[in-house]
Amino acid sequence: MNTTLDRRQLLRGAALAGSTGALATWMPAWAQPISAGIVKPLPTVSGEEITLRIGRTPVTIDGRTLRAVGVNGTVPAPLIRLREGQNVRLHVVNELGEESSIHWHGLILPFHMDGVPGVSFPGIPAHSTFTYEFPIVQAGTYWYHSHSGFQEQEGLYGPIVIDPKGTDPAQADREHVIVLSDHSPLLGSKIFSKLKKQSGYFNRQRQTLGGLLAGRDQPPAERLMWGKMRMDPTDVSDVTGSTYTYLVNGHGPKDNWTGLFRPGERVRLRIVNASAMTTFNVRIPGLPMTVVQADGLNVRPVEVGEFQFGPAETYDVVVIPPEERAYTLVGESVDRSGMARMTLAPREGMAAAVPPLRKRPVATMKDMGMGGHDMSTMDHGSMPGMDHAAMGHGAGDAPAGQGSSASGAMSGHDMGSMNMRDFSVAPGVKKGPGVQTISPMPVDRTGEPGQGLEDVGHRVLTYRDLIALDRNPDVRAPSRELEIHLTGNMERYMWSLDGEKLSEVKAPIPFLTGERVRVTLVNDTMMGHPIHLHGHFFELVTGHGAHSPRKHTVLVQPGGKVSWDVTANEGDWAFHCHMLYHMAAGMMQVVQVRSAKGGAA
Repeated sequence: MNTTLDRRQLLRGAALAGSTGALATWMPAWAQPISAGIVKPLPTVSGEEITLRIGRTPVTIDGRTLRAVGVNGTVPAPLIRLREGQNVRLHVVNELGEESSIHWHGLILPFHMDGVPGVSFPGIPAHSTFTYEFPIVQAGTYWYHSHSGFQEQEGLYGPIVIDPKGTDPAQADREHVIVLSDHSPLLGSKIFSKLKKQSGYFNRQRQTLGGLLAGRDQPPAERLMWGKMRMDPTDVSDVTGSTYTYLVNGHGPKDNWTGLFRPGERVRLRIVNASAMTTFNVRIPGLPMTVVQADGLNVRPVEVGEFQFGPAETYDVVVIPPEERAYTLVGESVDRSGMARMTLAPREGMAAAVPPLRKRPVATMKDMGMGGHDMSTMDHGSMPGMDHAAMGHGAGDAPAGQGSSASGAMSGHDMGSMNMRDFSVAPGVKKGPGVQTISPMPVDRTGEPGQGLEDVGHRVLTYRDLIALDRNPDVRAPSRELEIHLTGNMERYMWSLDGEKLSEVKAPIPFLTGERVRVTLVNDTMMGHPIHLHGHFFELVTGHGAHSPRKHTVLVQPGGKVSWDVTANEGDWAFHCHMLYHMAAGMMQVVQVRSAKGGAA
């Protein structure tokens, strides 16, 4: 292998092409390569008849062998390549000793083929086979994953690419499918148990006295306010790089998965966030990206330097590498506790420098639903201790070690003129220990780049940048409006919709077949939530009329709100946060769509 770096590139100070070994000293320790680069496309299956076998399989990540749940012996599961207009039969063989399932995320299909146990079908029992069959009525980049237990966290996920019947408007000379995910040596059930016992268990980036003295953390007055509320502004991600390794196509940062190109080529990157819990910030230092597709549907091209996307979202971008050098694609976790990393290069064995992790974000009053209210103008004296009794539990109920986590009720506590327990602004929310706060002034944040990306020095994609390439199929005005609050108690790790966990809900959310409904999601928590409605695309209300972007998943920023219009498709459909442990804790309901005459599809 060539061990010499280009001298001119070194002198320019750029982390450019060169041997992996020569660049190792430029990289953070956790990203230093153990291989010359893995140039290995994802295994692919296609055709009218496809067999997928779910089973236990070992995976090797950064030289370490771990247990996983895979499909056909691989993690991620094989790339399923289909064509718009075909029919497909997918024979899913469950070789596990437990129930399993596969949900075809983003695909429009009959609801009984959607793959959610207890909602749209009974699940796939251990050591049995279930055949999914449905027509392919769309094109684009999608993915599939288990909807049973924590199997998705343990490896049961894979990409889907559907080629269009006609000409693809996003022309490219070559493409790479890039699946970002998170993997832990801990079983999903163990992670969930730790979160329930101590919600901040995985947060290793809390504020310290040293950080305060060095000016890295909040100013003293602001920190005092958060302390009085007993809330932790660094609680950005529930599960972090303290247990996760962030993967590209099943490979860790040290593995250096590599996608090849020729200088000047248009290279399409189909990027899927298949993580269980991680919102990623994606960028390629030194190489702009042109976004051409969002959640599988074409958008007008928009050039950006970075984008943030939550679990279950997908973006297709086109890049044109001008030089014969290597580039690093970075998928940095939103809390900056780690990153997925890969290389784009003209030949195998090359690498570029891996940028250091940036300073982790700290939640602001806007993230608490204060609409950007300035803490310095608030009456600090109006913040007495937390009234835990108002939440139906005493201070002693909190597990040990959680004093710095968001906790208890703010029963009637005014932050200046803002009451974070004013249920009159959310009359549809059920009061109880599962609702810690109500956002006093939630704002539409679809024009913002995402938590922690406000001042990065380059253009970051926002939802308002997305404009549908084609006119939307249904441009009727909605006939009614529905407001749904995303609620939680972060200390007790309780998550819900409108204050009710799935286990507490007495009836599904009713829709009529074909009706147009405007849904407004209000985030009453200080953590982002990617909300997914199965079996539908909805149009974000961002001012683009008949060309509003259509998505199947939307990341609702902390303290923010998002509105979208949807045309209801008949059936029973899961509606939930795509943070796996939020869903498991109760942030899920069922949307039931019936014709006006009654009956199901």
